[in-house]
Amino acid sequence: MNVIIDLCIVPLGVGLSVSKYVAACHEVITEAGLKSSLHAYGTNIEGDWDTVFQAVKACHEKIHNMGAPRITTTIKLGTRTDRKQGIDDKIKSVKEKL
Repeated sequence: MNVIIDLCIVPLGVGLSVSKYVAACHEVITEAGLKSSLHAYGTNIEGDWDTVFQAVKACHEKIHNMGAPRITTTIKLGTRTDRKQGIDDKIKSVKEKL
């Protein structure tokens, strides 16, 4: 099953700047072959359900290995079975209505 998620991973106990952790997680997502789109407070990711959630787990593992003692994560997700729709399709649909 294909899924689109909005992922926000926040390492705790690492100071104020988290950009190096965001970059590390982005590397994990890219290496997994997933399509993603970074935004100011998270990352949209699309792909096969199992592959996406394996990447989320790998992000947690990598960030913990970088020294973060705690991580809080927020995930919003959507699936559909009536037709195939990706991140770009969803954005295009809204922009056409603006």
